[in-house]
Amino acid sequence: MRMKLNKSSQLVLVSAAGLLAATLVTACSQITETKTVDFVYVASSKAAGPDNYGEINIFEINSDSGTMRQIPASPVPSGGRYPISEAVSTDYANLFVANQDDNSIVQFVIGTDGKLYSFNTVNTPGIFPVAIATSAANLFVVDTYQPLPSCSPAAPCSGSIAVFPLTAGTSSTPTAIGSAAVNTSISAQYWPLSVAGKASDVIVPTGVAVPPSGKFVFVSAYDSTVTPHVGYIFAFSVGTGGVLTAVGGSPFAAGAQPSAIASDASGNFIYAPDYARNQVMGFSVANGVLTPLSGSPYPAGTAPAAIAVDQAYYYAFVANSTDSSITAYSMSSGVLTRLGNYSVGLQPVAIGIDPSTQRYVFTANFLGNDVSGYQLQKADGSLLLSQGTPFASNNQPTAVASIPHNGTGGGIQ
Repeated sequence: MRMKLNKSSQLVLVSAAGLLAATLVTACSQITETKTVDFVYVASSKAAGPDNYGEINIFEINSDSGTMRQIPASPVPSGGRYPISEAVSTDYANLFVANQDDNSIVQFVIGTDGKLYSFNTVNTPGIFPVAIATSAANLFVVDTYQPLPSCSPAAPCSGSIAVFPLTAGTSSTPTAIGSAAVNTSISAQYWPLSVAGKASDVIVPTGVAVPPSGKFVFVSAYDSTVTPHVGYIFAFSVGTGGVLTAVGGSPFAAGAQPSAIASDASGNFIYAPDYARNQVMGFSVANGVLTPLSGSPYPAGTAPAAIAVDQAYYYAFVANSTDSSITAYSMSSGVLTRLGNYSVGLQPVAIGIDPSTQRYVFTANFLGNDVSGYQLQKADGSLLLSQGTPFASNNQPTAVASIPHNGTGGGIQ
């Protein structure tokens, strides 16, 4: 998961891109030779090329050393300006990239060799997407502003969440993105993020998380109108067709400025770093209702910006943007215990864990223009530097996503 980076620019709509099936090729020998265990997709926001699009760097992780190297096809254009967030479909067949300045989400089909092929583009219902997430049935997008005529960077308003139903693809047909679900209470394709009794306050969303069941979705946000800021987590149940219903008691109090949000593998716990207070908040989840965990909040580094939860070995990792470090935690019944801090590149804003072995941790370093890699020692949660780290990326990386190379994508060859 990653934090919101403020960025204002003109809104441009991007048309859908075609899929050139004849160009899809496989690099099986390369995968075998390098013992590739995962592919990692790093979005870089610095404009590149004649269209001023962002870039997606494609790395492969070596299973023995953790070394990350870019594949020959890397990088590829993100299909829009200022890519800010990435999400992979649950079948690992698609990468979705939110381009903030174009108000768009670009769908890439993932080849068996980890390559990306631009397939479809949809526009987000709100203005300036900041975070996206997927379940098996839906694609969720959180926008900085609601799509109202009165909303703009000069006159900000509260954010919103929207849901695009997904239809799973086949070996010959990519996943299809449906029309955004309709909120019948306002006859619009989004749900406002607002707090009762504070209609004029500006609620700024920062992240979105969907537990594995897909039955609930959680949005981290904060009230920017008041000083000091006040943090919230919005909770929604997810119905048929992606229709959302606010959970009773939502939004829940969450520190001062939650910057990201993540779920554990069971869906029983939710975690959110507090950027303003240098800590991590933990909550138990029961039917979407959040209750603070024992000992929460837990200490972190300076300005924690992103969080990743290991789905296999009960560890969690937080990227601290100002002191350029990772804080590692063990997890027991959801409760976090701090294990130590580890240095990474300059200003980490996104963090990920390899989905194949759950052994490799990596951060996208916004000002370092690189990716830092660590190997998790599963016995005690300590981290060892991956061979060759850091790994150069395009300028100003903002987001990471990854897939295991076995069973990659929809079998595109």
